[in-house]
Amino acid sequence: MDDGIDLAKKCREMAENKKAHEPVILDLREVGGPSDFFLVVSGDSEPHLKAIAGEIEKAVEESLGRKPYRVSGNSVSQWIILDYGDVLVHIMNTGRRAFYRLEDLWGDAPRVEG
Repeated sequence: MDDGIDLAKKCREMAENKKAHEPVILDLREVGGPSDFFLVVSGDSEPHLKAIAGEIEKAVEESLGRKPYRVSGNSVSQWIILDYGDVLVHIMNTGRRAFYRLEDLWGDAPRVEG
């Protein structure tokens, strides 16, 4: 069992519960990065971004007993990062996500399915 991948999948599931767009988990373990996994999702508005972040934080704490070490950004900045150490959750406005293209920056990282 891999705690990081399980956490990333749980975060993806909770983001999907709040209708997050295009959830992608990148496995950074082989390519090196600031964490083992990135989850990148997008939302349409400030309230949508807040709802996604809130759903993930609540569910992860309740089911896995983990809180983020740090929360960076906010819905006004259109980019929220939940830092769980081994997993970084990027919740981005759709336009900002298209601009920064994190999936392309980490293009060597395999995507986690299922």
